Amino acid sequence: MNTQEWALITFTILTQMAVGAFLVLLVVHFYAAKKAGMEEADRLSDRALLAIVVVMGLALVASLFHLGNPLNAPRAITNLATSWLSREILFGVLFTALAVVFAVMQWRKIGPFSVRNVIAWITAIIGLVLVYCESRIYMIQAEPAWNTMATPISFFTTTLLLGSLAMGVAFVANYAYVQKKNPKCADTQCELLRGALQGIAISSIILVGIELVVVPVYIAYLATGSAAALSTVKLLSGSFSAAFAIRLILAFVGAGIFGAFLFQNALSTGREKVLGYLAYSAFLLVLVAEGLGRFLFFATRVRIGI
Repeated sequence: MNTQEWALITFTILTQMAVGAFLVLLVVHFYAAKKAGMEEADRLSDRALLAIVVVMGLALVASLFHLGNPLNAPRAITNLATSWLSREILFGVLFTALAVVFAVMQWRKIGPFSVRNVIAWITAIIGLVLVYCESRIYMIQAEPAWNTMATPISFFTTTLLLGSLAMGVAFVANYAYVQKKNPKCADTQCELLRGALQGIAISSIILVGIELVVVPVYIAYLATGSAAALSTVKLLSGSFSAAFAIRLILAFVGAGIFGAFLFQNALSTGREKVLGYLAYSAFLLVLVAEGLGRFLFFATRVRIGI
């Protein structure tokens, strides 16, 4: 696997995590504001915005390595009418720019909340379009392992799964900061944290369930396809079988088992340290699992023809 493909793995994983995290952050902020008021909701979520912006910035840096020569970047956006790659770059830039604009407005409380909220949801929608564009780039007839509905499904599942668990880590870290700096509001923040983690845990269990259903259906579909598709199945069951098995195990343990423990512990007070360990562990396991999944996505594809 060459440098450009490693850059693609990094780029797609980071962009999808950033988009998913941004969407989850908006949903959690909405419910936190209804439950405890806008000030407490902002206290829960504002610092997490910085991590999202940083992650997306790193993703755009990785994209430059995919282009080979960074000077080619302006040219890559000139074919919007027919090129999914050009659309991906456009929406990637728009998502990052709007996320930065929203973050600055939110941190400094520039303008009314209604305006900031509109900008935030436009940013989230653009992010989802970005993920769709990423998936369409690979859905080409010459790549039977990519040219299936499993590609967009897996991309969006990664988006929501990594985004949810990344926000779980962000909320845990934010609570530790709030508890240290402003103990008076720690009780309210603890309640909001536990509510957010319950939702994140349920989401992660559902999403990993979707992954574990899609994978065997996808393999069965390839096994009945062309010779190139069958070659991908042979690679997954042969040379890359260990990596494939580890990827599934880590996803199941991280999102499924740890997700269940996270939900159970979030039901009770006084379990904040345990929640922190579970949130970090679940995220790291799933991050490795999704990274392996994306590696296998590139490593096991067999092209039709030359």
